[in-house]
Amino acid sequence: MTDIAEKLGKQQKEISIAEFFEKNKQILGFDSQTKSLITAVKEGVDNSLDACEEARILPDIIVEVTETEKGEFKIVIEDNGPGIVKKQIPNVFGRLLYGSRFHAIRQSRGQQGIGISAVVMYSQLTTGKPAFIMSKIGTEEVAHYVKLVLDIKKNRPDIIEEDFRMWDGKAHGTRLEVYVKGRYITGKQSILEYLRATAIVNPHVQITFRDPMGGVISLPRVSEDLPKETVESKPHPEGIELGQLMSMAKVSEHRKLTAFLTHEFSRVSPRVAKEICDKALVPENRSPKRMSLEEGAALLKAIGEVKIMAPKADCLTPIGDVLIRKGLRNVLEGLKPGFYAPPISREPKVYSGHPFLIEVGIVYGGQLPKDAQVDILRFGNRVPLLYQQGADVITKAIAEVDWRRYGLEQRGGKGLPFGPAIILVHVASSQLPFTSEAKEAIANLDPIREEIVRALRLCARNLKVHLGKKARRSKTQEKFDIVQLLIPEIAKKAASIVGKPVPALGKTVTGIMNVIWIDDKVEYAKGRHKVTINIHNYMATGQKFSVHSIVPGANLDRKKMSPEPDSVNGDKLTWNLKRLATTEIQTITFELAGLDQDGYQEAEIFVSGIDHSKVIGAEPLPGDWDLDGTGQYSLFSFGEEAEEEVAEEEDDENGVDYDEQTEVISDDE
Repeated sequence: MTDIAEKLGKQQKEISIAEFFEKNKQILGFDSQTKSLITAVKEGVDNSLDACEEARILPDIIVEVTETEKGEFKIVIEDNGPGIVKKQIPNVFGRLLYGSRFHAIRQSRGQQGIGISAVVMYSQLTTGKPAFIMSKIGTEEVAHYVKLVLDIKKNRPDIIEEDFRMWDGKAHGTRLEVYVKGRYITGKQSILEYLRATAIVNPHVQITFRDPMGGVISLPRVSEDLPKETVESKPHPEGIELGQLMSMAKVSEHRKLTAFLTHEFSRVSPRVAKEICDKALVPENRSPKRMSLEEGAALLKAIGEVKIMAPKADCLTPIGDVLIRKGLRNVLEGLKPGFYAPPISREPKVYSGHPFLIEVGIVYGGQLPKDAQVDILRFGNRVPLLYQQGADVITKAIAEVDWRRYGLEQRGGKGLPFGPAIILVHVASSQLPFTSEAKEAIANLDPIREEIVRALRLCARNLKVHLGKKARRSKTQEKFDIVQLLIPEIAKKAASIVGKPVPALGKTVTGIMNVIWIDDKVEYAKGRHKVTINIHNYMATGQKFSVHSIVPGANLDRKKMSPEPDSVNGDKLTWNLKRLATTEIQTITFELAGLDQDGYQEAEIFVSGIDHSKVIGAEPLPGDWDLDGTGQYSLFSFGEEAEEEVAEEEDDENGVDYDEQTEVISDDE
């Protein structure tokens, strides 16, 4: 037995990370020839985008795919980024797990230092050919040219050729050329689809794609605004795990536990640190290095019980509602969607000490197929996720929502919805929990899934408001047209028979219609949005109620409001109509300045103090149901959190969902 143990001991040796990934290339996304081609392009484009944004350069990226022989493709990715200094070129492209972002708590596309060097490794594994890199920084006259392969045994670059070259017309940038075995496809899960999706969530990028058939596709930038610069953050204490806490404590340079908590974590003030220690019954002057496992567990429990501010958002770069809409319009223009639901951007939350936030957008109608499953656009840190849709937390969250309440079909009442819609979900985080190094799907963690569900419901409600208003208005318009056509004809006939003048028909029409009709119009010219709201009283008696509209308050021109609102509360304008006489029309106008044309598409109008079922063209003010007769829901803040709290409160206390209640009103009407 001793001989066998010694023999086995001699066979044991260290495996380099490059050797491991060479034998397990599927982990990196190289598990089929189709995926391999897309993965190679994706890793190159991600690197280019990160480099350009860090240097505050608007990215111009060229992607070229050429079939050199059957089943073998040359891939060229060129950017106008800051370039790479000469001594770092071999390490960046020829060494796995080499990078600058792994330990930084801030949002970026690449973090592990695997992607682009894995492309070089896969290239030489499948074709035996080296990678060709040319890079130029702005302070030098010439570019550095390197031809290299990756030494698998040592996980080190092996330089074959190195030289200086002129790069005419290029002030700075990097060009990568590799040869890979692959299969080029068009349509779904293709390189072009990936590039289009990239353009949606990166509207500041200009992409030129030259495909193997000789075609040139240009995806122009639609925004000159770079994403805001991220600030490196410290871990947030909420959701941190015991092992991580103990590891941080062991290497801390601080002598007191309160100082450790204050300086090593974000959002922990000295007062909060003392409160955590007191609740955990751990002395605040305890040295972090000497903290026991039991004390660490008590500290962790206390962190969960103490109120700590939400994480700062400055380590994340959300896309924002205006740019999401712009990106969708730019790429989906050919489908002519009928409605872009106002996108939702949530406030940051935390998982395992890392902040994250969710953004959702929904596109509806146009030439989108009505009987097919909705298209899902999944993104993690502005990167499209094309594969493993079923394993992704985004897909699971979408399947969890009851879409029947929001105007989409959901067969069996669960699963992915059907209808003419596209659902976009973007998860931004300082560290995305991918299911594998291929970064194809985000792990199904409860905090992330629950936040996605909340954002989806809020955005879907915007869609439902639009569809409900459109359907009710269409139904009533049809009735109104019939009344306007038939009643005058009947009156004329009757008058001619009895030989009397045609009577006034206003009260007759109002008696039949019996509604408040509200229509709105948004016009854009010379950088300004002019909003007109017309309120018609087609009821038999005068009415007293309030009209509310949501606007970007910072862009409201206070001099261009007629009449003056009775109150302006943040983004909410309120007009109290003391009395709108029967057949009377009240017109409200205001203007918004400084927004892009897509920045304000459709007026959000709400009413309160009136039977909502009698109003066409406006939604009931959320929380204005007065379900228990006390009027306690009459005060309302229009923030997303307030809207959600009202809905949740109705769910919990009344057993009625806000959206469900809206459905009842719609049906009764």
